[in-house]
Amino acid sequence: MKLTYFLSHPIQYISPLLQELAKEVDLEVYYYSKMSIKGGFDKGFGKAIKWDTPLLEGYKSTFLRNYSKSNTMNCSFGDALNFGFWNVLRKSKSKIVLVNSWVYGTDLMVILTAWLFGKKVWLRAETPFNQEIQKKGLKQILKHFVLKYVLFKIFISKFLYIGTENKKFYNYMGVLDSKLLFTPYAVDNQKFSAEYFKHKDYKASQREAISIPMDSKVILYSGKYIAKKRPLDLVKAFKIINTPNVHLVLMGDGPLRNEIEENIQKNKLPNVHLTGFVNQSEISKYYSVADVFVMCSGIGETWGLSTNEAMNFRLPIILSNTTGSSRDLVQNGKNGFVFPEGNIAELAQCIDSIFSDSFDTVTAGEISFKLISNFSINVISDNILMELKNQN
Repeated sequence: MKLTYFLSHPIQYISPLLQELAKEVDLEVYYYSKMSIKGGFDKGFGKAIKWDTPLLEGYKSTFLRNYSKSNTMNCSFGDALNFGFWNVLRKSKSKIVLVNSWVYGTDLMVILTAWLFGKKVWLRAETPFNQEIQKKGLKQILKHFVLKYVLFKIFISKFLYIGTENKKFYNYMGVLDSKLLFTPYAVDNQKFSAEYFKHKDYKASQREAISIPMDSKVILYSGKYIAKKRPLDLVKAFKIINTPNVHLVLMGDGPLRNEIEENIQKNKLPNVHLTGFVNQSEISKYYSVADVFVMCSGIGETWGLSTNEAMNFRLPIILSNTTGSSRDLVQNGKNGFVFPEGNIAELAQCIDSIFSDSFDTVTAGEISFKLISNFSINVISDNILMELKNQN
């Protein structure tokens, strides 16, 4: 079986899937940019970064020359203009071409050209219905018309959806269930579960390293300090929670750091820890010291893969109702809570509920771990392989 896969750039969450697929499939991966490999300034983190995990091992990959003048991959049409795709598709014997979005110029050219060459185009994107219906205006109306009646109806033969809200979006755009394939958003569960067992017996020393007493409760945020992730909501909620001896750890960095620090100083908030950028090899240390994971994101948080990571560490979770994964990963009152985006008081109440005597955090963490097993690299790979066999 052959599969040709086009991606914007190497991504730490997708590379494990490519490695798994390559065990069973003649997989060829084509990237539009080397951005994440060579490192450089990341607007979201507000600094130059380079991931410290291997992203290209275990599968065949090629970087297509990018003729764009853009130095970033920020989901803009002009960020990726790679004309080498033509020869790739012309020579490829693969019947299936998988594209990971429709936003870049190269994406659309690949989709059209693959269709013209008689290949079947599969699309794996992440747009959640609950966010899409909040967008208004003429531009949005035109976008929906083009997607529903042109791109999705004519050029795409299979839609690989990542979760409930993403499936609802495709249904809303007229896609039949027969054209849908479940490929959940996932992290490397085996890796993170192994990290959980590696660190679980060293919780005291790891808390000591970041100046947190062992008898404290720890709230963890993981992500960039940017507007769509709303980290200030959590800082404001931390101010009003009434549980004693609680610490808040904001794992990440970004342009909102100064505003966060000013808020902390203005309100004289104790026990708030801003870690700065933490690379992939170090993030498990922070998950291992936490008691609850919180994501309070708004529009733009199409899933929130940090939640998957936290659930592998047997953590209860609190998510905003806008976060793309909230319908799939939270069993309200069992492994955590969902709160209305921007509602600081309710967020604080959810945290208080987690730390109350009536909430069993151990059982909640086990529910999180069991639930996340359905959102794994193996599930994605198995479903893709089954569909490929059906096509051949």
